[in-house]
Amino acid sequence: MEQGMQTGGPQYPVHFSVEYPDRALNRVTTGFRIFAAIPILIVASSLGGEWTSASSWDHGQSRTVAIGAGGVLFLPPLLMILFRQKYPRWWYDWNVELLRFENRVAVYLALMDDHYPSTDERQSVTLEFPYPDVKQDLNRWLPLVKWLLAIPHYILLLFLGIAAVVCVIIAWFAILFTGRYPQGLFDFVLGVMRWGNRVAGYAFVLVTDRYPPFSLSA
Repeated sequence: MEQGMQTGGPQYPVHFSVEYPDRALNRVTTGFRIFAAIPILIVASSLGGEWTSASSWDHGQSRTVAIGAGGVLFLPPLLMILFRQKYPRWWYDWNVELLRFENRVAVYLALMDDHYPSTDERQSVTLEFPYPDVKQDLNRWLPLVKWLLAIPHYILLLFLGIAAVVCVIIAWFAILFTGRYPQGLFDFVLGVMRWGNRVAGYAFVLVTDRYPPFSLSA
């Protein structure tokens, strides 16, 4: 158990980044972003079950965690790790690709990219999760309590998510007037999303036992 709580090591195994748009962003699509995103949100809701509203974002993005079909698969991998010490590759692929898609939608809603979210192309968003060798890399019992151990992160991410929404609102005005996303605001929102994806990889996707760092940085 203690091994799973360690944060040592130079770099966390879950990697998330978004290319900074060093160019003029489309002011028209930015101004009407919430309406332009409706079709892709409908697609996302059909995959993930139900999307929450932007006002209840957690770490800057909406996410559904499912115990069965639809959304991120949590309970099936947990049971396989616990009883068989296996993580079926296609379950891993589903979780990773779904989270990549959700992050592309979240990045679009956060105004960090004005390219419409693709259902398959990675675009400006990079999210990498390690595929675990369960017998070598994972403690079979730890998935039972990872969600509980991550509670301090949930609390911090709640407040960080609120701050990220405020940053997006400020960025909305900045883009409308200048066409540019302020670098500082972009980096903060990116950091909150990165933090959230690390927690998701640890507590729900179950790809690593390394406890997520309390950090916005890469």
